[in-house]
Amino acid sequence: MLRLLVCVSGGGTNLQAILDAIDNGTLTNAKVEAVISNNANAYALRRAGDRGIEALCISPKAYGNRELFNRALLEAAEKIAPDLIVLAGFLVAIPQEMIAAFPDRIINIHPSLIPSFCGVGYYGLRVHEAVLARGVKVTGATVHFVDGGMDTGPILLQKAVEVEPFDTPKSLQQRVMEQAEWQILPLAIDLIANGRVKVTEGKAAIV
Repeated sequence: MLRLLVCVSGGGTNLQAILDAIDNGTLTNAKVEAVISNNANAYALRRAGDRGIEALCISPKAYGNRELFNRALLEAAEKIAPDLIVLAGFLVAIPQEMIAAFPDRIINIHPSLIPSFCGVGYYGLRVHEAVLARGVKVTGATVHFVDGGMDTGPILLQKAVEVEPFDTPKSLQQRVMEQAEWQILPLAIDLIANGRVKVTEGKAAIV
């Protein structure tokens, strides 16, 4: 059984997609052990609590500097001892010490087709605003492993979503979530949980 730590900053719709997939059997051999948010008001914490899942708030605001926050985040993760850490809309840069402690055991969902519209400054609605400003016809979502860069780790899954003529950032965000994020994130976890993913030489392969 793959023990999951899910890190979320907001509403937790991707967390809910994971929980729903576990409930309906499309995500197997995995269990959400704990949820961490940097935001005390994140609805994701309530989603976790309602399911009897350990829910923790670790906020940078509670610490004197980023180093102390990073240490607290790492210590919490090490105490939970997950097999996989899932960044499901976690708007916090993961400290290098945490990446080193969990090599090839942290995945992230990003709301674009990497390498487009990713990296520093591309998160949340900003991604979809940039997509519409550029006028591209296809966007989507990517699940990738986390390395020392920003959205630079090995890509595991991607799914394309068409941009419609009268899209707003909000409508595009919703459709990318529904048609891509909520589908490929549980699938990626299921593949990992069932030993079907191999990471070598900076690339992720499904076996």
